[in-house]
Amino acid sequence: MPNPTAMIAMGGNSLSPKGEAGTITQQFTHTRETLDGIGHFIEHGYNLCINHGNGPQVGNELLRMDLTHDRVPPLPLGVCVAGTQGSIGYMIQQSLQNKLRDMNVDREVVTLVSQVIVDENDPSIKDPTKYVGARYSAEKAKSLAEKFCWSVKEQEPGQWCRVVPSPMPEYIMHGKSIKTLVDRGTIVIASGGGGIPVFNDSSGHLEGLDAVIDKDYAAAKMGRIIRAEELWIITDVKYVYRNFGSPEQTPIREITRMETKELYKNGEFQKGSIGPKVRAAMHFLKYHGEKVIITSIPGIKDAFKGNAGTTIRNYA
Repeated sequence: MPNPTAMIAMGGNSLSPKGEAGTITQQFTHTRETLDGIGHFIEHGYNLCINHGNGPQVGNELLRMDLTHDRVPPLPLGVCVAGTQGSIGYMIQQSLQNKLRDMNVDREVVTLVSQVIVDENDPSIKDPTKYVGARYSAEKAKSLAEKFCWSVKEQEPGQWCRVVPSPMPEYIMHGKSIKTLVDRGTIVIASGGGGIPVFNDSSGHLEGLDAVIDKDYAAAKMGRIIRAEELWIITDVKYVYRNFGSPEQTPIREITRMETKELYKNGEFQKGSIGPKVRAAMHFLKYHGEKVIITSIPGIKDAFKGNAGTTIRNYA
C-alpha cells in the first residue's frame, strides 16, 4: 500500500508570533517547535510537501525598504517573496534535516523557488486585501500609511495592518517536478508565501507582479498537483470556531465540506483570518482531497488521534 501524502501549510505567524520582535533566533526557535509536530507525519510514513506563510517577514522587508529607500534601491514585492522563500525555506530545511537526523530517518529535504501564474487583471490589484507585516494601533497604522503611502485595514478589532494585492493562484509552475520528488519520499518545501506571483505577457513570457498570493489557497492547489489525501493548515488557533469572538463561540471538531459551504455562505467564518483558510479547504476537497485538518502547532499530535483540530471531510 503506498504511503499517504499530506500537504502542510504553515502560517508565517507560527514562525514569528504576534508580540515578538521576529529576530532570526526567535524564528529558528519557532521553526524547530513547529517541526516537532511535523515529526508525527514522518513517524507515520507520510510523503510530504510543505509551504509556509511569509506575512510578517515580507512586511519587515517592506518596512526595511521604506526606511532606507533614499539610500538603497527598493525591491518589487515579488522579489521580496522570492527572498523569503529562500530565507524561510532555509530555516525549515535545516531544522527539518536536523530533526530527521535525530529521528535516524534517511530522507532528503529540498526547497524550491516557486513561481505561480496569476491573472494580471485580478480584482485584488485595485482592492488590496492581504495583510502583511506587524499589527498596529489605528493611530500608528494611519501614521505609517501616510508616511509611506501604504494601504491599511483593520485585521481584528483594534489591530491594523498593511494590506497588499493578493491575486488568486491559477497555475503552480514546476508541479511535475515537485510531485516526482514527493512520490520518491523527498520532503519538498515549495510555493512558500503562496509562490512568487507572475503572469504571461503578450509574447507569452513571464513577468513578475507586485503582489502576495494567499499561501493556504496555494497549498490547496499544490495538494491537488501532488494528489495529497490530506491538507493540514497550521495556524495560531487549535480549532475553527462558530460564532467566533462572541460569547456563543464554540469549536468545530468535525464537519463535512457541504456543511462548511453552507455555513460560509450564511456568513460564518468571516471574522478574523480564518475565512481564507476555510475557502482553501473547500477548494482542496472539491477537486481531490479526502480531509482537511485546521489546528495549531501544539494541536498536531492530538489531531492525529482525533482529539484536537477541526477536521473537514468530503463526506460524513
